[in-house]
Amino acid sequence: MSILNYKRSSILILFFLGLFALFVVERIWALYQHKYVTIDPRLREISGIEFDKKNRLWAINDGGDKPQLHQIAKDGSLVRSITIENGKNWDWEDMTQDDFGHFFIGDIGNNSNDRQWLTVYKIENPIDIKGDTTSAEIIKFNNPEVIDNFAKDNQHHDLEAFVYYKKSLYLFSKNRSIPFDGKTRLYRIGDYAANFNAEFVSEFTTCTSLKHLCWITSAALSPDRTKLVLLDSERLWLFENWQGDDFFSGDAYQIDLGIVTQKEAVTFFDDNTIIFTDEEFKGIGRNAYSIKLDQVEKKRIQG
Repeated sequence: MSILNYKRSSILILFFLGLFALFVVERIWALYQHKYVTIDPRLREISGIEFDKKNRLWAINDGGDKPQLHQIAKDGSLVRSITIENGKNWDWEDMTQDDFGHFFIGDIGNNSNDRQWLTVYKIENPIDIKGDTTSAEIIKFNNPEVIDNFAKDNQHHDLEAFVYYKKSLYLFSKNRSIPFDGKTRLYRIGDYAANFNAEFVSEFTTCTSLKHLCWITSAALSPDRTKLVLLDSERLWLFENWQGDDFFSGDAYQIDLGIVTQKEAVTFFDDNTIIFTDEEFKGIGRNAYSIKLDQVEKKRIQG
């Protein structure tokens, strides 16, 4: 290679490296412009968040931690922890609440398809819990579509997201199909202590690029019950104007959240404000972010 060609090649490499660096910076900024607090290091694996009736933020840690929910101050510090005495954190994945403020905590993760019955714990609103312990109503359910609970090729045995809506709980599958087809399935169970067979309602195709980027990890309904959001590692999926209880039957939008991080929890603060968090991975993450729906770009993909 001549000196001239070598110089040209070097310039081209530097040019494309510069473009890539600019792209990465833009993606980082797209996420971190929404950051409002770093969370206490004891909560490095937050998998669900919810506001109580006094607009105080509560969080749960992922599987393997104590069966506790934790109050987070506005500066990200840990204020208070409540232990569910009759609970166990096999794989806690999300939280939601009903119209009366009862919290539902979903022990619904089933990564390896080795659990036949999954659990939701129902407790009173945390502001009504005077001490540092409480007991929960226990809701059990299975998925009759999963024929063999120990087969690795079942597509929809795993769950990480659910919401309360009109006296029922609605669960969204974390699709493990091979090859990955990008679908999340919507199931319904009751909101009271009993054993349920989850009922299939509908399904929606998110994306099919890389499953780890398309997996649904959390869900939330707006306080006025007119907007649903699903969270993945890169974006929010916003749904409106649905029919009945099929959240996927109306309008759907994508909201870009910037660079990929392990985003695992989402909730609404009010009808226009969404809060989401990511887990810490190699020193990156463990933050809470806030977006306003009337201030972000929403890409219509359905409706």
